[in-house]
Amino acid sequence: MALTGVLRPGFAQLRVLDMEKSIEHYTKRMGLYEVTTGNDGRVYLKCGDEFDHHSLVLRKCDQAGIDMFAFKVASDADLDAFEARIVAYGFPVDHVPAGEQPGLGRRIGWTIASGHRIELYAHADLSDPKPMIHNPDVWDMEPHGMAARRMDHCLLYGPHIEKNLDFFTKVLDFKCAERVDMPDGLLAIWLTCSTKAHDIAFVNYPEPAKLHHVAFELKDWHAVGHAGDIITRYNISVDIGPTRHGITRGETIYFFDPSGNRDEVFAGGYTYYPDHPTRTWDETQVGKGIFYYERKMNEAFLSVVS
Repeated sequence: MALTGVLRPGFAQLRVLDMEKSIEHYTKRMGLYEVTTGNDGRVYLKCGDEFDHHSLVLRKCDQAGIDMFAFKVASDADLDAFEARIVAYGFPVDHVPAGEQPGLGRRIGWTIASGHRIELYAHADLSDPKPMIHNPDVWDMEPHGMAARRMDHCLLYGPHIEKNLDFFTKVLDFKCAERVDMPDGLLAIWLTCSTKAHDIAFVNYPEPAKLHHVAFELKDWHAVGHAGDIITRYNISVDIGPTRHGITRGETIYFFDPSGNRDEVFAGGYTYYPDHPTRTWDETQVGKGIFYYERKMNEAFLSVVS
């Protein structure tokens, strides 16, 4: 699959209540690296296998949640082309100048039907630290904590996700890899711009602009088990897991950062290609789709968002 247009998720900006505890959680426990702190106090972090300047931004606030989820596009020309398509679709677009976040070029942003802010950008400086590129070892910075390899996707909760499906597929050229249809309408969608099972997902929910989780990829099932050991050793609040999904087939644990934002670490999942049909689940098997081993959803997974 030739990756053009929207390449991949770029960064998520989370609101956190206690910056010191949040940095400890994401660096020492999850294995990210602290890149820099901005003049406004925002903290920028990255995972071990990422080349771009950062993939997670923490902003101190009195309410947890997500400010924005941004995708990287292939070129400045793509950025301009997508802006024209977004405006033609009916969403006003605003402009964020280069340098508003350290290491990033200009960005465009808008609010989708579920109330979430989405951004696109084309340029990112190389991170420091970054993976080796000349006679590279398998790692340069020694893995630590859960050894998160990349920020992978977000699951966002909000209303009107059928409009999100229409927008992402028609305007941003995403594909719908999986969906859950209930008797009263669309419950959830998993959307991809790559060969992954999903790069962003949405669940229908009455309140807008809610975060269900931000997900980080680990190496394999053994690494997921190691993450479970860390969660128990440091008494991190856990939602569910280790387990696996029927939807996407990922092996997973869900848990919470010190502010109450839900994190996921996962491994596995299938390879998606744009000629694949959409995998569809209904109300008779949705529990098995979400949690394949338990074959039912737990209450916190359905109701706890930030």
